[in-house]
Amino acid sequence: MAILLDPPRWPAHGTEFGHLVSDSSLDELHAFAAAAGIPPRAFDHDHYDVPVARYADLIDAGAVQVPSGELLRRLVDAGLRVRPRERTPKRPAALAMVQDAWRALLPQAPALGEELLGAWTEPHRRYHDVRHLAQCLTALEALAAEGPVARPVVLAAWFHDAVHNGEPRIDEEASAVLAQERLEPLVGAAEAAEAGRLVRVTIGHHPEPGDRDAALLVDADLSVLGQVRGRYHVYLRDVREEYARYDDEQFRQGRLAVVSDLLTRRPLFATATGRRLWGARAEQNLAEERSRLTR
Repeated sequence: MAILLDPPRWPAHGTEFGHLVSDSSLDELHAFAAAAGIPPRAFDHDHYDVPVARYADLIDAGAVQVPSGELLRRLVDAGLRVRPRERTPKRPAALAMVQDAWRALLPQAPALGEELLGAWTEPHRRYHDVRHLAQCLTALEALAAEGPVARPVVLAAWFHDAVHNGEPRIDEEASAVLAQERLEPLVGAAEAAEAGRLVRVTIGHHPEPGDRDAALLVDADLSVLGQVRGRYHVYLRDVREEYARYDDEQFRQGRLAVVSDLLTRRPLFATATGRRLWGARAEQNLAEERSRLTR
């Protein structure tokens, strides 16, 4: 088990960067980075980006410099390598994706699309931003393997975190009201009301038996839990940044309550496709997180 560095050869910000990895666990990597004062924002799925100016300090702290090929091989052997297609999309790529999706969904309402994108790109958002929206829309496409996804479900995905100030229930209720107000002139009262109803289901993520539309939306919203380990750790970092107003112990207690609740749900995902795609990995990610939170 070792902390590894490869040669700094990637230019950015007037210097060169290399990769800091662990060949055993992300927990070991995070602990080393924290002790060395490397900020969480430098984490990128399976490594930390570190500038050449930090190399001497990191080697003194125990990191071992190895060729890039060896670093990659040991990362793969440890099962920690996150391939590009498995990574959280960058914000510009996610923004372009959701812009195209809106034009396909309601081409007659470009102004509403711009209003929603303005909300999803608010500067205080760290997890509930356009990347989360893109994840939900992509997940709904995957869930369409069970059958067509009704338009109100997709509209609800667009609105479910349109209001996000870090106030549970209040945010979802405000998002549901916004959905009904903005959508009724465009799609009619019935469809707007259905979108609002579905948004409210995301308050507790407990769809009623037989409520397929709610099950699809909830599974899409929770699909991030079932991603590869490194992407899950990016999600955890972003959630922590989004709730930076809480100190570490307050956040630990709140997050532990959330994780423990999710682990009691059987099944966690309400659709067969959701369980097949994300169920096993989500249980593993959540169990590992609970173990960290209780240590």
